[in-house]
Amino acid sequence: MTTKILIVIPCFNEEKTIATLLRELLVVDFSEKYSVSIVVVNDGSIDKTAIIVRQFDVILLNLPVNLGIGGAVQTGFKYAFENDFDLAIQVDGDGQHPPSQIKKLLLAFEKNRANVVIGSRFLVKQGFQSSALRRVGIYYLHWFNKLLTQKNIYDITSGFRLFDKKVIAFIVCYYPDEYPEPESLVIFSKAGFSISETAVEMRPRQGGKSSIQHFSQIYYILKVSIAMFFSFIRKVK
Repeated sequence: MTTKILIVIPCFNEEKTIATLLRELLVVDFSEKYSVSIVVVNDGSIDKTAIIVRQFDVILLNLPVNLGIGGAVQTGFKYAFENDFDLAIQVDGDGQHPPSQIKKLLLAFEKNRANVVIGSRFLVKQGFQSSALRRVGIYYLHWFNKLLTQKNIYDITSGFRLFDKKVIAFIVCYYPDEYPEPESLVIFSKAGFSISETAVEMRPRQGGKSSIQHFSQIYYILKVSIAMFFSFIRKVK
């Protein structure tokens, strides 16, 4: 039986990176047991992102306004839910997540059948490790998430993730909009989903701008911590 996989790529002004990313994705040799589709969610880009994406044999969803990373990802997962995909994999549009590493997520899922599989930079510390200051912040969020959920998730801000069908259906109902990666792990844990990490190699951002560049690291960490706490005390249906 063929497993249907949707690769979800949220994009905001990624004209410098999206073509290379799609070329790399389209030549990945997936197993015959997988049927793989690609959807690019254009989150109100004002550059040539949409024009470039139309040159490739992929699905393009154009949002009329910028919803932010959470809204863009949720849009892609709603598409996965409505079209009965078995698995969905988030890949960022800025080129940080090499398509060749997707197979590692799939192998980890086949091995442990976790509801969520996170591609982690920090398990074997190969490839791009982010700046020292950001690693300190990520370590703190790892600790805070463990305090809230009792789970050890080391690369808590990684957006390189695989979700099974149960989580896809869950995300359709609710997904955090501002800090979706760390917030969602709290919510998934409260909902009883299993979460695992697998080692992957990432690259530095290949273009575009970080979504947190306008905030100091301390301010960002404070905001994320508050968001995670409110996700922890919020009731999950």
